[in-house]
Amino acid sequence: MIKFIHCADLHLDSPFKSKSHLAPKIFEDVQNSAYESFKKIVDIALKEEVDFLLIVGDLFDNENRTLRAEVFLKEQFKRLEKEQIFVYIVHGNHDPLTERITDDWPDNVSVFSNRVETYQAITKEGETINIHGFSYQNNASYENKIDEYPSSQGANGIHIGMLHGTYSKSSTKDRYTEFILEDLKSKLYHYWALGHIHERQELSDMPPIHYSGNIQGRHFGEQGEKGCLLVEGDSLKLTTKFIPTQSIRFDTATIDTDKKNKQGIYEVVQQFKDSVRSQGKAFYRLTLNIDSEKAISPQDISQIKAMIDEYEENENHFVVIEDLIFNYIQNEDTPLVREFSKDLIDDTKLFEEAMTELYLNPRASKYLDDYTAFNKVELVDRAEKLLKEDMRGDNNDH
Repeated sequence: MIKFIHCADLHLDSPFKSKSHLAPKIFEDVQNSAYESFKKIVDIALKEEVDFLLIVGDLFDNENRTLRAEVFLKEQFKRLEKEQIFVYIVHGNHDPLTERITDDWPDNVSVFSNRVETYQAITKEGETINIHGFSYQNNASYENKIDEYPSSQGANGIHIGMLHGTYSKSSTKDRYTEFILEDLKSKLYHYWALGHIHERQELSDMPPIHYSGNIQGRHFGEQGEKGCLLVEGDSLKLTTKFIPTQSIRFDTATIDTDKKNKQGIYEVVQQFKDSVRSQGKAFYRLTLNIDSEKAISPQDISQIKAMIDEYEENENHFVVIEDLIFNYIQNEDTPLVREFSKDLIDDTKLFEEAMTELYLNPRASKYLDDYTAFNKVELVDRAEKLLKEDMRGDNNDH
């Protein structure tokens, strides 16, 4: 039996300049969030008495690699060393080897070089583990490196591959060391620990091929729970369990309300914040579906936003509403089209008279579709929507 933790994409000291407007205490929590998350991962490793910890790239965030981050990691690795828990690290595109400031890690830490190599570990149960991987030398792509991973065929022990790269079917724009599943499965490993994609994903269960995702969200493009994977089992089957460790969540929510004044809206938002506060510190993008056609004035919106930010820095678990989106719901039961009789809707002559002037204009007509193919009900609905949007705009301007 073996037990280990797979994590990736720590991005310690990732910049949060967009959050600098926040209350100082909240901004400090944001800056410390990745540190707190990794500390929790080490806590889990110690509690679970794992054999080793895998970190699959991007410990640091480009040029933001600070002395503070290195001292912090060294302290955490020493905590693991005291319990004879080993750490295996590959560097990724954000923290390539050329950017390394220090390699003065404790003796329990092994860092892969820019060549594909294998480290051998012996578990507490005496099981032989072969861990294969490589580190990025530069901020570049290394597709050819996958061919250099050795096959496990004929070799004893459990084999684990570490790879910081991009699955070919992923939608990410930053495509480093792209691979297809067949490339990885052909190596006959028992587990593939992947990094680079910040969303937790299982690409295969036979063998297990997993992205653990990043350990701490940094914006609304990285929503929900973040953390690490606890992997355990034997050469016949390895199972994974996700453990959330994020210090702060980024999330979205929608509220339906019939409140129309600023006091009512404020109370609705406060009630929502209280309902999610027990889930931990969070930033929310909150949409309010308001059962009204009349828009709330910009002045009232400003007051609501100012009030809902009050006192959050004093909360143990702050809930910051970073984006508050107002959506005014139409009364769908009585659309304008119902005010017209069926005969009027079907009156082709009236429709043609309305369209003639536009279609006789030579500058416009060449860009227009055949109006006889139009759905008249859809046209009325579309016109109603445009009119109401225009009226709202006029109301907001006054």
